[in-house]
Amino acid sequence: MFTGIRRIGMSGTRRVVLAQAGLAPIAALVAGVSGGRAAGLGVLYGMLAALAVSAVLVWREWQSMRHPEWDQHRLFKLFIRTAVERLLLLAGLLAVGLGGLKLAPLPLLLGLVLAQSAWLAAAASGKK
Repeated sequence: MFTGIRRIGMSGTRRVVLAQAGLAPIAALVAGVSGGRAAGLGVLYGMLAALAVSAVLVWREWQSMRHPEWDQHRLFKLFIRTAVERLLLLAGLLAVGLGGLKLAPLPLLLGLVLAQSAWLAAAASGKK
């Protein structure tokens, strides 16, 4: 379904989710020690938000792989739907983190950026 993922391996999206999940507590601990508890919580929440968005992609990729009979039109619709779902989920999680939980914006966004950098790391490690 997602041809860009194929370049970093068959389990590229799963590898990214595992990297994000492993990096989250480490980054939160480092941010908590260096910037205080509020910074640690913000970084952790940002990383978990990115992890949730990546998990949606893994779920949809798994769904498309279970149905090899799906044609290109249906896969394209699924691709668009996945993009919208991920965007809405991210916007909702950011609204909850910034508005509802009153987390500091800079650490939250830093955690989001750190977690998204796992995509670059997976792409770089997948090339031979």
